[in-house]
Amino acid sequence: MGAEYPDWLTVTRGNAPLVVSLPHTGTEIPAEYERGLVSPWLARKDADWWIERLYDFASGLGATVIRTTISRTVIDVNRDPSGVSLYPGQPTTELCPTTTFDGEPLYEPGAELTTAEIAERRPRFFDLYHATLRAEIERLRSKHANVVVYDCHSIRSVIPRLFDGTLPHFNIGTNGGTTCARSLSDAIEKICVSSGFSHVVNGRFKGGYITRSLGRPEAGVHAVQMELACRGYMREPLGPVAEGQWPTPYDEAYAAPMRAALTLILQTCLTFAQSKA
Repeated sequence: MGAEYPDWLTVTRGNAPLVVSLPHTGTEIPAEYERGLVSPWLARKDADWWIERLYDFASGLGATVIRTTISRTVIDVNRDPSGVSLYPGQPTTELCPTTTFDGEPLYEPGAELTTAEIAERRPRFFDLYHATLRAEIERLRSKHANVVVYDCHSIRSVIPRLFDGTLPHFNIGTNGGTTCARSLSDAIEKICVSSGFSHVVNGRFKGGYITRSLGRPEAGVHAVQMELACRGYMREPLGPVAEGQWPTPYDEAYAAPMRAALTLILQTCLTFAQSKA
């Protein structure tokens, strides 16, 4: 990590043509942002639990890994800052969320954030995270003709407010095929098929703001979002969860099959970028 970054932003630089983004693994809520929250647990409920451990092999592949430790409740760096919905007509959460994925209020009545408070958070966290992503992509593009941006996510498998039924294990998002070459998404899908886990391409989760804003395959930047159903790598109680029940502990043995598939996927991303002139 370079000294130029604040404590909440971790950048592990590699020289391979792969940037791994971890935008939702953070659980830190600075004291000045705790005011009005219903509960610390509720504020952290929708974190992408243990994803930083599941992908901790990425730097060993030479990837550049960028992570914020700030909770998405403080600000969500994967939302369009203009307020435009990434999924029109479907429930989602905002740049500074007001509810959990299940629709539970995050703030006590009357304690909701003001426009000015949201505006104060954006340059401090959101803008810096994205500037860092762009700077690292530019650095790697000076060395490689093509770079893959791989955006890591996870979500509980059953959330009726957001989607029907049970989510597939692997949810590959390329915004309808616009953020990366078709050959890359096909190669990733092939690994998912052979893994034995269920998968979908551009299903409920087509890629958030990170994938959509950075993916420019015509300019040599190929972006993919991978949304994992939590049951694929952790012992997840399906359905509603309560404090003390969620998150369940990380279990390396349980996570091993999915981690093996993810290792192949990141290696495939590297092979793709390195093989293109």
